[in-house]
Amino acid sequence: MSHLLKQYDVHLRTAAEMQGALATERRGPLWIARFEGGHLFVTYSELDDPGAAVSVVSALVADDAAILTAEWRPRSRDHAPRLEDALTRAGFVAGDSESVMIGEASKLINAEPPEGVVVRLLTEPEEMRAALDMQDAVVGGDPSAEPMLTEILARQSRGEPVELWAAEADGRVVSAGRIDPVAGTDFAGIWGGATLPEYRGRGIYRALTAARVRSAMARGARWIHSDSTESSRPILERSGLVKVTETVPWTWERRA
Repeated sequence: MSHLLKQYDVHLRTAAEMQGALATERRGPLWIARFEGGHLFVTYSELDDPGAAVSVVSALVADDAAILTAEWRPRSRDHAPRLEDALTRAGFVAGDSESVMIGEASKLINAEPPEGVVVRLLTEPEEMRAALDMQDAVVGGDPSAEPMLTEILARQSRGEPVELWAAEADGRVVSAGRIDPVAGTDFAGIWGGATLPEYRGRGIYRALTAARVRSAMARGARWIHSDSTESSRPILERSGLVKVTETVPWTWERRA
């Protein structure tokens, strides 16, 4: 696992997390990215003074009304003493812990959808919006596909290989997720995977993952990574992916 953890630190932290951003900047140890929809993302390698770092971001969002949401993703192995305390004081709220999974892409491709289910790449904005709304509904949020849809379409227009895939059954999208190759590396990330509760346990998510990974491998990906919820982690583990650390999304939202 130490080899995979080193690969994660070298290829998937800091600069790699800026992929798809409209703009990026460095402020001391922080890497700060602005994404579509007024979303700010903050990452780092190490933080000796997390309180000062959080103050930098708090001042940034206070001075810029265009920033509507902000996110930090500390990892359990990070050196960032008392970061969680500083984030709480700044109004950030912790989400559920997720497992950072890494493994060989070739171990994920041998799955086909069950009878009556079709897995395909989505290319039209309206079908993408429907898939993204389904994902929001599954995770318990208000359907709000526009920011992510805008980001995907903008990145695709710039020639970036991010893709949205869906599994369809009974005339509707029942599972969906993205694949996002990391530029300059052999990695691709699988993100946003969600399946309607009544369609779980049939191998649909595995088939959706296999289709996404095959597409990434065609572009040269050798390794797959994902920040996985507890519902998807066992599926990836059975396919040979390994948990290398944990991450917790801390989010801030501007009040109306």
